[in-house]
Parts: sequence; C-alpha cells; structure tokens
Amino acid sequence: MPAPTLNAPSDQPAPSPPSGNDPGLTGLIGQAPVMVRLRDQIRRVAPTQATVLIIGESGTGKEAVAQALHTLSMRAKGPFVAVNCGAIAPSLIEAELLGHEKGSFTGADRQRAGYFERANGGTIFLDEVTEMPLEMQVKLLRVLESRRFQRVGGSETISADVRVVAATNRDMEASVREGRFREDLMYRLAVFPLRVPSLRERDGDVPVLAQHFLDVLNAKEGSKKTFSRPYLRQLQMQQWPGNVRELKNTVSRAFILGDDVLDLPTIPASAAPRKPTRRDGHLQISIGTPLADAEREMILATLEHFAGDKRQTAQTLGVSLKTLYNRLEAYRIEATGPDTSNGT
Repeated sequence: MPAPTLNAPSDQPAPSPPSGNDPGLTGLIGQAPVMVRLRDQIRRVAPTQATVLIIGESGTGKEAVAQALHTLSMRAKGPFVAVNCGAIAPSLIEAELLGHEKGSFTGADRQRAGYFERANGGTIFLDEVTEMPLEMQVKLLRVLESRRFQRVGGSETISADVRVVAATNRDMEASVREGRFREDLMYRLAVFPLRVPSLRERDGDVPVLAQHFLDVLNAKEGSKKTFSRPYLRQLQMQQWPGNVRELKNTVSRAFILGDDVLDLPTIPASAAPRKPTRRDGHLQISIGTPLADAEREMILATLEHFAGDKRQTAQTLGVSLKTLYNRLEAYRIEATGPDTSNGT
C-alpha cells in the first residue's frame, strides 16, 4: 500500500481573507494566501471528530493551530492538553500518557492520571509525535483504535473520549521508510493533514506579525513605541529560519533595546537578507543582496536552465561568451552538461 502524501488539500481556491476579529483564530495572524487557506481548512475540520496531523517547521505556530482546532470544535469547553513527546524520557512516556498506579515502578508513590485521562472530553495535542519510541507507538495505535487503555501497573480499562491532534516538524514518510515510525500509525494520525507554512512563504505577513507583537508589548508595558520604515524593510529581508517564533523574539529584543522609534541598530547583528531562491524557472532575489551574489546566482540559474549550454546562456544574459567563461572560472566551478558553444 503506497504511503500517503501528507499535504493539506489545496485543490480549492483560497477564500476571501477573513475579518480581523475572526473568533478562535486570533493566534493565526496574516493575510498571505497560504494563511487564508490554512484558516479556511481549520474552520472546516475543527467541528468534526477527525484526527488531525499538523506538519510544519519549528516555530511556525503548530500549537496555535492545534489550539484553534480545539477552540472551534464541539469540545471547546473541555480541556486542551498539550504534550511534547520529544521532551519525555522513553522510559516514562507510557506512564505520562496513560497514567500509572501506585507502586507500579520505582518512584510511583501514588496513583496518577495520564495525559489521555486528563484530556477526557477535550483535545490532546501530541507535539513532536515522530520522537515517540516505537514501543509506545504500538500502544498509541491501540488507544486510537479502541479509545481504551490501562494505566501502567493497573488492570482497570479506562475509556478516553478524546480528540487527537498530532504535530511534527519532520518528514513523517521519511521516518516510516527509515523504520523510526509505524506506517499504520501514520495513517491513523494523518486523517486530515494540515500544513503550516514557513514565514518565508508568507509574502507580506512579516510587518503584520511584527506590528502585532509590538502592539502586545506596548499594551503590556504601557508604551507607544513604533517601527521605523527602514527597520520594517530590514525585517522583510531576513530569512527567518526560526519562523514566527524567531520574529517574535526579535521584536521583543528590539523593544527592550530601542527608544520610542525602533530603528536599524536594534536589528540583530546576525540578520541578513534572504538568500536567492529558484523555483519554477524564476529566481527571487531580495532587496539588499550584494550585487556580486545576485550576478552569480543569475548566471548559475540561467546556465542550469539551459542545461549547461554556455552560448545560449551568454546570449540570454547579454554578455560575451568569454565573459561568461571568466565568470565561471572566478566562481571556481565547472559547468555541468553538454558544451554546445562550438567556439571559444
């Protein structure tokens, strides 16, 4: 049976952007089309009982998505229990998730309800689920199938009226191929996959998010600080490998270091323009990229586009063949592909 493609449905056009007062989605700010689509998918799946798998890089806001799914569901009045599976020792994860009886192991000095039991009537959020040991994956699969379990050291069968939402920042299909994650559990969790986009994919959302974080800080501290335009432009040019979490931390540091107007000196020294990216025959170069770097990326991308044909590359770029060879020699690379230049 082929492994599923863990991508959220995208065959429908993105709906119109929601209002700023969208109930239940206040933690998912932004008007980029990918965010508008994500919020629409959340609205559709939240009222159901479907198990949801949230996929996204670290710092993109996967827990905010899980919280929105709970808030917009019929279980909103029940508990929302978040569990970081990667932060629990393998020897303790079963007792943490399913609970344990007094005396069931060294240190178990009392009976303790596990996360599933505490989430009864609500939602349990299993973050970093791909970090779960294989032995526990078998038991989790059994709980998902029967909604029943026993505490460690106990004989009483407990029912779990719980909706499961899981999340991972890893390629789950690759984890299955490598034998680190059970394929049958992947199918159980990925009934409805939701992909949370990286901040790099959210065109125009950086200033919106930055202003939101600044507004929150101003309200908390009773201040009226603002951003300078150069500061916001610089924020937009950064790569944000840490995504929304990194942006939030950056604004917080700037708030502490800055005066009434947050300006460029408060940008972290490590900040840099986004690296040029290639996609579908297009090369995207950010404002602020050094000219030499932009030229290098343009030459190499064009050469790759024409499968190593140097003459066609030179003609397209409007330079002589000799100039192209000089540039390639300066980059200390050897162009790949057939050389159809037929000349010097």
